[in-house]
Formats: sequence, C-alpha cells, structure tokens
Amino acid sequence: MVNVGFFKREALSLPDSVEDAHFENRSFKISKKIFATLNAAENRATVKLSPADQDIFCLADNNSVYPVPNKWGKLGWTHINLQIVKPEMCTELLKVAYCEVAPKKYAALINFDE
Repeated sequence: MVNVGFFKREALSLPDSVEDAHFENRSFKISKKIFATLNAAENRATVKLSPADQDIFCLADNNSVYPVPNKWGKLGWTHINLQIVKPEMCTELLKVAYCEVAPKKYAALINFDE
C-alpha cells in the first residue's frame, strides 16, 4: 500500500519535477510535461508509460497496475491502485514515467538500481 504522501514525495524527488493542479487532481511535471497525476479521493495515480512499458508493468501486477480504459490507455496512460501497489513498484513506475517525458539530460540522472 502507498499513501498520498509517499506518492508525492517520490514524484517530487525526481530532478526538477513540480506539482501543479490538473482539473480536480494534482499533476507532476518535468519541463511542463505531465508524467503522473494523483487522484487522492480515489487512492489512484496515473502515469505516462510507453505502450511497451505499460504491457510489462501490467503483466507484473495487473491488480494494482492497469491501462486507463479508453484511448488514453492505448497511448500508455496507466492507472495505479495506491491501496494495493507495493511501494517499490510505485517508485519504479514513477521513474519510468518520468523518463518517458523528461528531456534526455534529466532522464540520464535517474538511477534504476536503488
């Protein structure tokens, strides 16, 4: 299980990431591009993955990680059920999503071995 505070801390720990409003939710951006959103009321986050990465994460844990059920899902947008996702999986999802949209100079700073 991941709480909202953990999700925010992990998202904002990524280089130069910022939190902003996104409709009634919160978004997390790098260089004005959204890599994650947080719907605290529903204990759900959404991250931007490549379709290939989406397939990998969904196969690893399809109970807590699943595609957004519409055209956005086909573009790689992926929901995370914060009530059941493991913290390590959440952190990895955030890192991959960040690298998906970040400029290469920022993506190169991400350490996947931690």
